Amino acid sequence: MNRYPLWKYVLVAAVLAVGIVYALPNVFGQDPAVQVSVKDGDLPADIGSRITRALEGTGIDAAGMRRRGGTMLVRLANDDDQREARKALNDVLGDQYTVALNLVSAAPEWLRAIGGNPLNLGLDLRGGVHFLLEVDMEAAIKGAMEQKVGDFRRYMREQEIRYRGVTLEDQSIRVRFPSAEQRSQAAGLLQDRYDDLDFRNLDDAQQPTLVATMTEKAQKAERDSALQQNITTLRNRVNELGIAEPIVQQQGENRIVVQLPGVQDTTRAKEILGATATLEFRLVSGNPSEWADAERTGNVPFDARLYHRRNGQPILLERDVIVTGDQIEDAAGSFDNRSGSPVVVINLNNAGADRMQEVTSDHVGDQMAVVYIENRVQTKTVDGKEVKQRQRSEEVINVATIRDVLSHRFQIEGLTSSEARDLALLLRAGSLSAPIEIIQERTIGPSLGQDNINKGLMSVTVGLILVLVFMVLYYRAFGVVADLALGANMVLMIAVLSALQATLTLPGIAGIVLTVGMAVDANVLIFERIREELRSGNSIQSSIHAGYDKALGTIADANVTTLIAALVLFLFGTGPVKGFAVTLSIGILTSMFTAIMGTRAVVNLVYGGRRLKRIAI
Repeated sequence: MNRYPLWKYVLVAAVLAVGIVYALPNVFGQDPAVQVSVKDGDLPADIGSRITRALEGTGIDAAGMRRRGGTMLVRLANDDDQREARKALNDVLGDQYTVALNLVSAAPEWLRAIGGNPLNLGLDLRGGVHFLLEVDMEAAIKGAMEQKVGDFRRYMREQEIRYRGVTLEDQSIRVRFPSAEQRSQAAGLLQDRYDDLDFRNLDDAQQPTLVATMTEKAQKAERDSALQQNITTLRNRVNELGIAEPIVQQQGENRIVVQLPGVQDTTRAKEILGATATLEFRLVSGNPSEWADAERTGNVPFDARLYHRRNGQPILLERDVIVTGDQIEDAAGSFDNRSGSPVVVINLNNAGADRMQEVTSDHVGDQMAVVYIENRVQTKTVDGKEVKQRQRSEEVINVATIRDVLSHRFQIEGLTSSEARDLALLLRAGSLSAPIEIIQERTIGPSLGQDNINKGLMSVTVGLILVLVFMVLYYRAFGVVADLALGANMVLMIAVLSALQATLTLPGIAGIVLTVGMAVDANVLIFERIREELRSGNSIQSSIHAGYDKALGTIADANVTTLIAALVLFLFGTGPVKGFAVTLSIGILTSMFTAIMGTRAVVNLVYGGRRLKRIAI
């Protein structure tokens, strides 16, 4: 009785071995490092020797150096060396290089090769930055209405309705007609097509006009959509920055919270988070002489818009947009096979590809331009008051002749390496549906985070020691078995959290402390059941068997109900509550394994199949 088959011992041993391997990187921890990259182009071959010479000039010894993608990571001994190294490299390498602070795993190469990485630490432990962003909802509504302006023009041309102009004024679309009959005909068709708009007639200077405004219900839906799309886009952009386990969540009706653990140099993060770059593809209108006349006189044809190229030269483009950034599925920075110049390879969704194919098939031999659009919000002080000024820059970055029919995949040129890389990142992550402004920024220093780590470790250590001592004093030899299981449970918890690259926060440490007590609770139930069976006069072997079997139902009920509560906290909680729920859930699952199967494996190995007169319990 009380014997395990060999495969169960092998299973327990294998789980513990894997747990130890994946928990091991936390022993090595993370080293401070500086990350060197080139703003325009790739790292030169001699960058390693240049960095070494720069650090030797300041007396700093690099603990290691390795390339990762297009960057060079330089490991350093401590935070002071990290800050000094950054200053020295900035002075030596110059403005064409970006030198940022970072943390890298100090685990051996073989551990990193199998995915062994230390735990990610949350903002309250590692330090980092906290951004509070505000979404410009008025711009979201205006952007939605701007898209409908082009739709109005195309639809009325398709329906052969004569009109004199379509303009957007104060978030309302005004369509002017040569006669009231034309207006009446257009109103009936447009009302059937656009049920999210309210239409009314307006007689403006003897000119029949139809005014379209967005309904309240549609405005609310557009605001909600803009907020959710911005949250999704920001998450994608943060992932592109390589920041592990960021927090991006809604706050109120028009604000977003972004927390970036481990980031101390916020310049790059702010550039990527706040940028609203996107593209528009338009057909070129007219010829160079007409472009110059439009620039000089200000007389622009009603079906065209005046833009400027990077060299400052004017150019006329058709008002109708072929494809916008919203229809881009993927974008990647690359180099042209023939010229070697930087390009961005664009992949369109089905709707965008159909539209591109339709237009280019009718305009082979004509020219098409790529317009780069960027929205920014700047806060300036005017008469002692802070005033927000929204700036929109539109620049033609590429003009090319349509040589063939385009569809899902094509490329754009005319960019530097850094511009191609950043543009591909923004397009791949998605464009913000409305501009955002950083209205609050807080930085939590690494020293404060280290203080939180020390206090968290102290709480876990004190709780663990007290539980270990109590179990040995109260249950003697079986208490030692429970303590072994508790130690194994801690290792497995850390291993699972590290393998999943979950983020450990102060509430997460609280979940670990709670799990320490709950893990031995299962053994307390088992041991008390064994004592009860022994007092009833049963044999030692049957008492051990009954203790594990009869207590199993109670243990499962208690842990399942707690696990359900933890899952609810994870699904509906935010921020710190999620961190607590993650560690608690993982702790429950690992403690069920170690407290039941793990301790029984040890008990069976020591006591199973033997004739015993007494046991220490």
